[in-house]
Amino acid sequence: MAESKTNEFLGTGRRKTSIARVRLSSGSGKVTVNGRAFETYFPTDSLRMVVQQPLVVTNNVDKFDVRVNVSGGGPAGQAGAVRHGISRALLLADAALRPSLKAEGLLTRDPRMKERKKYGQPGARKRFQFSKR
Repeated sequence: MAESKTNEFLGTGRRKTSIARVRLSSGSGKVTVNGRAFETYFPTDSLRMVVQQPLVVTNNVDKFDVRVNVSGGGPAGQAGAVRHGISRALLLADAALRPSLKAEGLLTRDPRMKERKKYGQPGARKRFQFSKR
């Protein structure tokens, strides 16, 4: 999460079991995820909207190129991780963006994880059927 020599801003985003490493550099607004255009990587419009939210909120859609490496989890978790990473990188690029990002809740790490399965039960909360006799 520091600025490198090539004028790139780095941000790490996490959501569920996904981790996104984001590199922000000045450019024309091209977003690349794992070497692919993000339009092909994220199949639905809602996920694309989630990914672009920090850039839209701060009016930086055409000012930065975004390169992302993301791993773990599914599409929704990865989209949330990328959003978190972009928000953190934008903060390093310009600290004045903090109030607008904070107001949208984009800097908060979403702590909701899948609850672990417990022994003696088929799932996290569900119990095996009880038989009185």
